[in-house]
Amino acid sequence: MAVDVYLMFNGNCREAVEFYAEAFQTETPHIMTFGDAPLNPEHAVPEEAKDRVIHARLNIEGSNVMFSDTFPGSEVENGSNITLAFVSKNMDDVKSTFHKLSEGGTVEMELQETLFSKCYGKLTDKFGIGWQFSHEE
Repeated sequence: MAVDVYLMFNGNCREAVEFYAEAFQTETPHIMTFGDAPLNPEHAVPEEAKDRVIHARLNIEGSNVMFSDTFPGSEVENGSNITLAFVSKNMDDVKSTFHKLSEGGTVEMELQETLFSKCYGKLTDKFGIGWQFSHEE
């Protein structure tokens, strides 16, 4: 059994998914939009929703992270109710990904040695998502 993370955005999901795919060097994401959904005359998709992402998924170091935009009028508030932990045995990956995700974001704790990791850091990225980075030997 797996627990996957699902991140919601207010119309900038495509930008976020592409940013994360580049930062974590994953496969090119398959992005589906509300406009791609089968037509249902009883529930027509408004024009402003057609380009919003209904579903996207990335596999980051063996973990699935799923993404979508909200439907217009159902916006979510970026907050600190979730952080994601990126743990890697590769120190270079920890450092490069930390620096990439810090672009436009806020570093709360620079990468440094801690009691539990040779290299640990914490930041909030430009999309309001909290991240923890840790090198695992």
